[in-house]
Amino acid sequence: MSWRGISLSVLVIFVVLCSAKIAHAHASMNLRNSSSNSSDTDTHQNYTQFLLTNGVARTPPMGWNSWNHFQCNIDEWTVKTTADALISTGLAALGYKYINIDDCWAEGKRDWRGNLREKPSTFPSGIKALADYVHAKGLKLGIYSDAGGEENPAKWASRYGNAWRTTTDIKDNWESITSIADENNIWGRYAGPGRWNDPDMLEVGNGGMSLEEYRSHFSIWAIMKAPLLIGCDIRSASRETLRILGNKEVIDVNQDPLGVQARKIRSKAGLEVWAGPLSSRRVVIVLWNRSKYRAPISVGWREVGLSPSNPVSVRDLWAHSFISKSIRSRLTAHVAPHACKMYILTSI
Repeated sequence: MSWRGISLSVLVIFVVLCSAKIAHAHASMNLRNSSSNSSDTDTHQNYTQFLLTNGVARTPPMGWNSWNHFQCNIDEWTVKTTADALISTGLAALGYKYINIDDCWAEGKRDWRGNLREKPSTFPSGIKALADYVHAKGLKLGIYSDAGGEENPAKWASRYGNAWRTTTDIKDNWESITSIADENNIWGRYAGPGRWNDPDMLEVGNGGMSLEEYRSHFSIWAIMKAPLLIGCDIRSASRETLRILGNKEVIDVNQDPLGVQARKIRSKAGLEVWAGPLSSRRVVIVLWNRSKYRAPISVGWREVGLSPSNPVSVRDLWAHSFISKSIRSRLTAHVAPHACKMYILTSI
């Protein structure tokens, strides 16, 4: 594969998949050990039903993943201190609950029973002890286990898990996040509560883009209802990085219970309008300037499903203020290059 060989979103649903596999194993054993005439088809249907009603990830998972910043330079001390940092920065209180260990934690060969083994050089206390440490802080541990995210998983993966990779691996540059946003946009109709398109982890704070570009990155991932998995070193993150990752108003859009992935509704010369419905009959929009020049971007109420004759309140999620509580017909904003404006519209 051209990727690192893993669907990173598998990490956040590791517990779900493990539970599902255990359930499947028990179902298979019961099938073999009983005198029942139930068919393999019945067992598969029961397994599928379990997954569809597991109650997991009703909103997109949030947390941290080791790969983007550390890649294979990962060990148990890094994981523990990152868990500590999630708590001390206040990010955990905002919903970032998963601590996900990506590739390179395991030995290349399994033990004689076929079990995966952690590397004693980097995880000397073992994964159970590490999980106990993370759980004691009220967090959850995810772990790299298997490959996936290929062959258009958005079309079929909801029968087996709660999130799936839809794109190539992300890189910490503008070209990567814009192309990945476009890739993920294609699959919007397949997302919803308990089933999420994952365009890969966040690069916010890794240093390859400007603050405006990182705000755009975070805004688009949030409205696409992507899993918000931090990919930087939280322990040394700047105040600016923490302000982006900790924008509660933007996070609330991502975690909105309606669970509808926003879509690109218009694009011309690098000037884009993305929009999607929220609960309580609200609409979220992002006016995204992917061009090299400052430019006005407009959106009409009719384009986003609102009546042009009704007044609309407009909340700026990055300025944390209302720009108006009674705008009719349309909105225009001047947007800096590679920046965005993010608003919630509420019909009055």
